[in-house]
Amino acid sequence: MPHDVANAVEEVASHLDTGIGVHLHNDTGCGVANALAGVSAGAIQVQGTINGYGERTGNCDLIAIIANLTLKMGIQTIPENRLNLLTPVSHHVAELVNITLNPQQPYTGASAFAHKAGLHVSAISRRPDAYEHIPPVEIGNGTRFLVSEMAGRSTLELKAKEIGIDLDGKILGDVVETLKKLEYEGYHFEVADASLELLMRGASGWVQDFFKVDKFHVDMNHVGSGSRAWNEIAVDVDTRAVVDLNVKGQKLVGLGDGNGPVNAIDTALRSVLLRNYPELEGISLVDYKVRVLDTEKGTGAITRVLIDSTNGEEIWTTIGVSENIIEASWQALVDAIVYGLLHSDNDRVI
Repeated sequence: MPHDVANAVEEVASHLDTGIGVHLHNDTGCGVANALAGVSAGAIQVQGTINGYGERTGNCDLIAIIANLTLKMGIQTIPENRLNLLTPVSHHVAELVNITLNPQQPYTGASAFAHKAGLHVSAISRRPDAYEHIPPVEIGNGTRFLVSEMAGRSTLELKAKEIGIDLDGKILGDVVETLKKLEYEGYHFEVADASLELLMRGASGWVQDFFKVDKFHVDMNHVGSGSRAWNEIAVDVDTRAVVDLNVKGQKLVGLGDGNGPVNAIDTALRSVLLRNYPELEGISLVDYKVRVLDTEKGTGAITRVLIDSTNGEEIWTTIGVSENIIEASWQALVDAIVYGLLHSDNDRVI
């Protein structure tokens, strides 16, 4: 516990004339608190890991420790002009170790400075310091305004400013009504910021010109005498997707094989798009989630698909909803690619 660490550091320091370091784990959920207590008691070095990664429940998180020591306790750690690299480093390390960063990660998570509810969001535009414990830009993060069917016009206005687009009164009203309709159908934009941005850009008159989809289809062949792999029954499943696209005035056909329909569609899209957009090579899917919305309909239920994608620096979420899980996946996948391409070149973002 923090008081135990502080007592131990003080006791050791009283018998030594050299600097003391602490190495702490997070087994009790006090890793960061223990490290801060150790420094307060005289330790001059803290050992830990980025994002707290480590065995069992992890080590103490160096990102939170650096931010707390520097911004809360006034103790110099890294050069001040490098504090804004904390969020990019946190996300980059998560990508390297292939662990999706907890959105509620202190300081650097996607939800660390997220705000919802009309009055709350309206107030933060006037007094951000009343709702955010630090300006998020100091550590390379940013304020996020979550939008749902309960969002008011003020929330959407702030979201539009965050994105960098202008929406007049009538368009804002139309977006509010569209959100209500879509959320009734099963969309949930509070957790799909990227799809929301594309929707709002579309309402402003923007049309994505990366590619146009004419049609696509997916074939799956199941060959074998059974379906239970754990019974050692020989089963082969082949999945192939074909997409017909129009890219920069050219009609192109992409073919893709995969270990499932989503992987096959993604492979087919990339087989065409990579020729024109090599930056797509750096964009990858990191999570795929499916939720059944109306369970009483059984296998005919509407499904919601959420896809998390990354370019190694940023993670974004897109959404698709349909009674057909492949169609829902297609919607989310196309949004993910369009958003990634849109933000791969700042000159393209309008």
